[in-house]
Amino acid sequence: MDRYNLICVCFDTLRADTIGDNKKLSSVETKNMNDFADESVVFDRAFCDGAPTIQVRRAWFTGKRSFPWRFNVDRRGVTPTWWGWHKIPDEHETLSEILLQRGYYTGLFTDVPHYFQPTINFHRGFVNYDFIRGNGAEDAWRAGSIEKISNLQKSYARPAFSRFLQYLLNIRDRKSEEDYTCAQLFLKAAKWLEDSLDNQPFFLWVDSFDPHEPWDPPSKYAELYSNYKGEESLKAQYFGEVTFADRCFGRLLEKTDELGLLDNTIIMLLSDHGTQLLDHGHYGKQYPVTHPSQYAHDTQINWIVRHPEGPRVKHISQFVQTHDLMPTILGLLNIPFEQRDLIMDGEDVWPLVTGEKEEVRDHVVIGWCNTASVRDDEWNYVTDFTLKDDPQSALYHLSLDSGEIRNIVKEQPDIVNKQRKRLETVLGQPLPAQPDEKLPTSEIPAILEYLKYRHNYKLTAGEEDLFLRSCSKY
Repeated sequence: MDRYNLICVCFDTLRADTIGDNKKLSSVETKNMNDFADESVVFDRAFCDGAPTIQVRRAWFTGKRSFPWRFNVDRRGVTPTWWGWHKIPDEHETLSEILLQRGYYTGLFTDVPHYFQPTINFHRGFVNYDFIRGNGAEDAWRAGSIEKISNLQKSYARPAFSRFLQYLLNIRDRKSEEDYTCAQLFLKAAKWLEDSLDNQPFFLWVDSFDPHEPWDPPSKYAELYSNYKGEESLKAQYFGEVTFADRCFGRLLEKTDELGLLDNTIIMLLSDHGTQLLDHGHYGKQYPVTHPSQYAHDTQINWIVRHPEGPRVKHISQFVQTHDLMPTILGLLNIPFEQRDLIMDGEDVWPLVTGEKEEVRDHVVIGWCNTASVRDDEWNYVTDFTLKDDPQSALYHLSLDSGEIRNIVKEQPDIVNKQRKRLETVLGQPLPAQPDEKLPTSEIPAILEYLKYRHNYKLTAGEEDLFLRSCSKY
């Protein structure tokens, strides 16, 4: 086949241990993703390079590392104001732009609210793009006051839950499963496939915010996990949302098969990061707030590739990262990217599949806000790279402590020194380090600005945890 089509499907906050042979969370129903993995190449040790949401997608779209934080660009209207959370620099050529120039018909469908923040430009190079609004409290989509939502929901919409109030306003007219943005997203993507049959080769990027919080699936999916009680009841909401996302993914696969596209289309299943489910006593991605977690269940991602010519059920154990996606895609599509003026940090990792290479790296370095993780076969070292001596630094011996529970940072000074030198190589400066990227002045979303004025509202450190727990109660 000279010119394969390409479909990439990404799920936000989908843990790598929910799918296929890597499924440690065995109770989660992901039949469609499991079946897909059984027909695919699975990268068992894929990790993000810079997290979370926007940082990962910029690495996917450009083949360049997001971390270390080094790009100073226009960030007006963009929240949060974390390192790396900004648009694609104007001079960076994107995957969609390259494929468009090579004659690919390109489409982007997403309900990830960060894609349509002011000055975010990730839709560059897409002929068609559609933003499905309303998923998540980050999207201040529907206007209204507390009187616009039901009495049952009002108790969770007081000013202290302002983000939740916005979400309730967004979904107040939702009546059926088809009204959920995840369902709408995959229905629209399937229709685009139907309409694009005469536009092959094509490139379709489908990006779902589910199973990102708020974990609010159609009730029948959460009820599948009603055995989770008390403190664990929120797991039922997350697992239900994963299963709902799996159903939506399955419908797109059915449409791809129905249209006769499986024999000439490469399909990739991706996720940007994971989340905590009481693994270390918390829900969500950042605990404590000043020191984002860098455990495997946070930073490991899904990267599963179904190629029309196989191989099937092949697992790759070597380290790969988000910035490897673009060069790997260009290699699979026979686009001679090395002859272009592209400077990519990533590697084409398909030679790991064919056996032409034994590895592309022996460790990974991952940045998340002010912290970094240096992970290899044996160790995971985590530190705040801006401090000379981070009191929360951690070192985990992975072969003896796969759950990353016992911090032995004080017992292994030689290993710590080795990992710190690896981190300094990526940062390009000794620790403590200050990224070249300058953080903008603090900017809060307009809805919070309004509530601060109207209700004297103050954002609290525990709001996200309260928000997550509230989503399971109505």
